[in-house]
Amino acid sequence: MDILLILRALRKNKVGAILIGLQIALTLAIVCNSLSVIQQFVQRMQRPTGMDEANVFTLASAWIADPADLKAQIEGDLAALRAIPGVIDAISIVSFPLDGQAYNSGLSLKSDQRSPTAWAATYFSDEHGLNAFGFRLVAGRWFNADEVTLLRYYENKYPPTLVVTQALAQSLFPSGNALGQVVYINSQYARIVGILERAQTPNAANGGQPDRSVFLPMLPMNKSTQYVVRTRPGLQASVMHAAQDKLFAVDSHRIIQRVTPFLESRRNAYMLPRTIAIMLGVVSALLLAVTGFGVVGLTTYWVSQRRRQIGMRRALGARRVDILSYFHTENLLIVGVGCVLGIVLGLAINTLMAASMQLTRMSVAYVCIGALIVLVLCQLAVLWPALRAASISPAIATRGL
Repeated sequence: MDILLILRALRKNKVGAILIGLQIALTLAIVCNSLSVIQQFVQRMQRPTGMDEANVFTLASAWIADPADLKAQIEGDLAALRAIPGVIDAISIVSFPLDGQAYNSGLSLKSDQRSPTAWAATYFSDEHGLNAFGFRLVAGRWFNADEVTLLRYYENKYPPTLVVTQALAQSLFPSGNALGQVVYINSQYARIVGILERAQTPNAANGGQPDRSVFLPMLPMNKSTQYVVRTRPGLQASVMHAAQDKLFAVDSHRIIQRVTPFLESRRNAYMLPRTIAIMLGVVSALLLAVTGFGVVGLTTYWVSQRRRQIGMRRALGARRVDILSYFHTENLLIVGVGCVLGIVLGLAINTLMAASMQLTRMSVAYVCIGALIVLVLCQLAVLWPALRAASISPAIATRGL
């Protein structure tokens, strides 16, 4: 195949070639970045929280009037919830993984440190927290009952013990064992007594550091209270119904605001990433379709313009496969240039996205996959008009000239 002949022909139709090349470049840039973002969102949505997700639900309750003894009311609720058949454990909470309500604390290795060594999502729990969430302890212990203090929001005082996740422990002590080490949480002394395998942060769905969490032995004191309840497998639905009746039996002067299985909370937390992933997939498919139809339309137009030349080539002995080869090679040159521009544009877009959207840089594999998809699509798109061109006979091509 004479490449110079093809290039000379393209010079006569340079506007169409440039437009389709730019369309291919834009399509490739968007498709490869979309593939990268979709893959990252899917990975993010599949990350485990560290909880017994299938058997945990949350319940939000608010008293209509201020209780005379808030601590006694909360402890009464917890006792009632723990007494329900099928309940493994229950605790009062401020927030839980993926609920979006993060309370962050700075942890330092020195009391006079100007900036924290690491930031972590802060959870408050009593001695039942490990069983209620279903977390896995990999070192040390959980809190004892005598370590639990009351969490009053007008006080800024923390207990001297805490439990951290492995990710946070490694961030604080990258070269040593964090268990038993002293840290300063918001400039207050505390010792690490336990390390959890994993506990995602409330904002883990938004990216960032998803497993940097710290637990403090504190019982939240709040008129509007949330409870985490863990049930035995297969009993969640019945316990969710029974829990509401139990709490109303303890005190009817309350409002049960919501009872939500954790799997539903997980779906809600990842609704935006899931929607974005679907939209990116749809946009990519539409762009590929438009690009494919653009190649079909442009090649069909060129075939109609070159009927005489094609007929002359056939009369001079060109085979059908030669005509097919001509149009596929011509398309390959345009697509090749478009792919080079698309790779440059795609990497530039990815650099901006990585800086502004907390996304990791795109792997070379996605550029290669995107270029391969576009290349195969364009070669398939040019096949139908190329076959029409190959079917032109010398007699039909020269008739009426």
